[in-house]
Amino acid sequence: MEGFLNLDKPAGLTSHDCIARLRRVLGERRIGHGGTLDPAATGVLPVAVGRATRLLRFLSEGKVYRATVRFGLSTDTDDLEGNILADAGAADLDLGRVQVHLQAFRGTISQVPPRYSAIHQEGERLYDLARRGVAIAEIAPRTVEIQALTVLDWYPGHYPELQIEIACSTGTYIRSIARDLGTALGTGATLARLLRTRSGPFALEASLPLAAVEAGFQAGTVPLIGPRTALAHLAAVHLEPPLAARWLMGQRVPGDCEGAFAQIWECETDRFLGVAACEAGSLQPLVVLPTL
Repeated sequence: MEGFLNLDKPAGLTSHDCIARLRRVLGERRIGHGGTLDPAATGVLPVAVGRATRLLRFLSEGKVYRATVRFGLSTDTDDLEGNILADAGAADLDLGRVQVHLQAFRGTISQVPPRYSAIHQEGERLYDLARRGVAIAEIAPRTVEIQALTVLDWYPGHYPELQIEIACSTGTYIRSIARDLGTALGTGATLARLLRTRSGPFALEASLPLAAVEAGFQAGTVPLIGPRTALAHLAAVHLEPPLAARWLMGQRVPGDCEGAFAQIWECETDRFLGVAACEAGSLQPLVVLPTL
């Protein structure tokens, strides 16, 4: 069993919890995911099974989220899972003020990851240090790209909420956007809900709940996604049999393609052969997978 799954992660489970359950159900140790979601977050979690795990690093990095930001409340985790640091409410806040500050969160921005995050510092993940009460030195900011930020809805009240859709690069922390927006407004804010609606070619409307994947395996109908779909953002290069034979031996072969990487296929059999680095008229094997 090899390929990709478009999993709809439920709330309350870590991404690793989902992988552990799939390993037990599918009887396959080689299972990985293409982008961590926080335990409280839901939505698209790309999963690779078998040798497809070797392709995870080539998945498209673009992601889309639907987020709800709650104002007038701050927590140590920058979401509702943490301890409350400030609780003053923000009943006077209106959407007009919020929209003025949203412009600063579009385009290329710098953000500091949350203290509770998977970022490594001094050889350990930040959330492990935070949970042990270890004093964390200044966290280095990261540069991320916000391609689009759209207001979907506004809910006034003592703790007003803003629902937004964000298209962003990998590594973007939506919790940091919520926290920093609240800081800019002087009200404090935290992330109330987060739904990932897209990760590369994997869309929420085509995703499967964990229970459906488990039931499908029992029925022998697990809907695995092939590399043609999972790597659709990469150019495809088709090799004639003599060149395909050289490729399968790990040899560089002549060929041109656009971009840094390319899917490699055999012409006659339409077999997927792996992924190449495109280097000035030649294709350098990075991953060779003759029978995926």
